[in-house]
Amino acid sequence: MRTTLVYAGIAGKGFNSLKQGMDSGWISHGLASLSAYARAHGFAVDLIDLRALSGWDHFRQEFLARQPDVVGLTMMSVDFNPVMKAVEVIKEAKPDTITVVGGPHPSFEPQSVLDNPRVDYVVVAEGEITFTNLLRAVAEKRPPEDRLLIGIHPNLDRLPYADRDLFLDEWRKFGYDLESPEVPFVEELPPPFVTIIAGRGCMYNCSFCKPAEDFLFGKGTRRRSVPNIIGELKELRERYHFNSFMFHDDCLLEDYQWCKEFVEAYRAEGFWQPYFCQARADLMVRHEETVALMAANGLKGLFIGFESGSDRVLKFLRKGTTRRINLEAAKICRKYGLTIWANYMLGMPTETQEEVLETVSMLKEIDPDYYSPAFYTPHPGTDLYDYTMEHGLSLIEDYDSYRRNPTELKIKGHDWKFMQWALAESQRRKPINQWKRIARRLWNKYTDPQRYRRKLRRLLGMAT
Repeated sequence: MRTTLVYAGIAGKGFNSLKQGMDSGWISHGLASLSAYARAHGFAVDLIDLRALSGWDHFRQEFLARQPDVVGLTMMSVDFNPVMKAVEVIKEAKPDTITVVGGPHPSFEPQSVLDNPRVDYVVVAEGEITFTNLLRAVAEKRPPEDRLLIGIHPNLDRLPYADRDLFLDEWRKFGYDLESPEVPFVEELPPPFVTIIAGRGCMYNCSFCKPAEDFLFGKGTRRRSVPNIIGELKELRERYHFNSFMFHDDCLLEDYQWCKEFVEAYRAEGFWQPYFCQARADLMVRHEETVALMAANGLKGLFIGFESGSDRVLKFLRKGTTRRINLEAAKICRKYGLTIWANYMLGMPTETQEEVLETVSMLKEIDPDYYSPAFYTPHPGTDLYDYTMEHGLSLIEDYDSYRRNPTELKIKGHDWKFMQWALAESQRRKPINQWKRIARRLWNKYTDPQRYRRKLRRLLGMAT
């Protein structure tokens, strides 16, 4: 029995977009984990990555060349249209193919997917065990009668490592340059670059995220053991000789004891590669000693969800931080030479122009190395989405608008011209900050001990 997985992440850049930045240059860990588990249980699995294709005719051609019995597709809300189009093409080309859709959106709004009769099964929540059980049932000619399948939360240490070859084999077939398994996105993380996930879920309660994430992973966080993570990093070092990596986890620093254990093991195994991870501002302030320890042992930068510079808005979001805490977290980053990737939102429900200006002024004071703004997007399954719908505030009319990028307003009541100005102004550095940034980059570049290690590795590689 043949199984094909489909990655339909083309809502942003479309077809022929592979390796064109963050959303087009990384693997899907969900599909890579699904494949690893299914292969470990004896099933043949391959991939069609729409980002590597030229269009829907190309997809149909690739699908017919594979002739799979089962096709699994993962879907975030923004992927709804391309996933449904892929299902349509599949059923028209080979009607007896069993189609299975899983991922975040089906977990939050399963009925919107079940309404499509071309979708045979919908998997809610984590899919490794449930999808593999479905493959076994299909192979034994006893497919489930119920189209809605509830995922089982696995013990993460018992899962095989993510199947990166699922993506690499597909990309090689289309002639893509593979200097790096995944595309690095900042100069602080040189290629070869990889991403890794240490845990699933989040213990906090932000209204723009919860309870949706609890539907996916259960309440709280389930984290892989440090030996398990080190084992995967050792395998990645042996196979890909990576020079940097990134943790995808929502908030690695929430378990500071785990972080301390990781640092000790990372150092003991001879790892030197720089990495980024995500963090909450309040945890950075509360556990500055952990930040310092990690910064001295590989941590190069932090993604920080500052979100807003208004205390009133932060409270409305149930963020658990304040403007003062945000600013203090930024100072901690500067103290230990960490790059700041600033995540923040504009155009939220109830937000006033004065509160938008508070966010703009906070960004100027923080002076991040990288800006990551978004116009707030109400995602299904979250409390803030429910608030938005109950008050008739949503401007979203199509699934394509679920992208977080600040290209269109998603909430009623905001002035478009003002928001465009605020977006640009939030990223405009003060002259003194511009000079500080240049000085920081030069200092970090010429005092980074790993710079010389990387040069030596390249020279040794050329010599052999």
